[in-house]
Amino acid sequence: MDPVRATPTEPVDYAALSAGYGALAAAVLLAARDQGDEPIRPAEFLPLGVATFALAKIISKEKVDSWIREPFLEELPSGERRPKGTRLRYAVGELLSCSRCVGAWSSLALVGLRLTRPREARVMAAVLGASAVNDFLQTGFTRLCADANAAQARAEGPPREAGSGAGGRARFSHS
Repeated sequence: MDPVRATPTEPVDYAALSAGYGALAAAVLLAARDQGDEPIRPAEFLPLGVATFALAKIISKEKVDSWIREPFLEELPSGERRPKGTRLRYAVGELLSCSRCVGAWSSLALVGLRLTRPREARVMAAVLGASAVNDFLQTGFTRLCADANAAQARAEGPPREAGSGAGGRARFSHS
């Protein structure tokens, strides 16, 4: 991350984002004040964390939500992402390009939802949690297929000339 002096921003632009986050955090704290001794049980931290991961990934990386990022980020075909504009617009672009940063805001939203609408929050946590588990499983399956293909290629040695023996190689597919 570039220092503030190396970006087209001013410290006040980041202060505005921090103030917005602080105001939302204060609202969540106010919502929690009448929720008893333990407004969120420790057993809920992991499901909320997994849901936060999924929501942050959707907002900061997925193509389907590029419309959210488009006013603030230039997303190049190479995968490089550059904040657009100057000042607050640029600072928001930096925030939206960082899944960990979006995760902080996402967790605030999900915890706020949990405090104000527990039933709906459990549904959202389940949907987003299942999405995150699917993401991990798909990534693992793709990796296993790639490893199996590489191991098979090593076991068979260099490719054979056409007509010199066995047909084509079997390949594991992740589709």
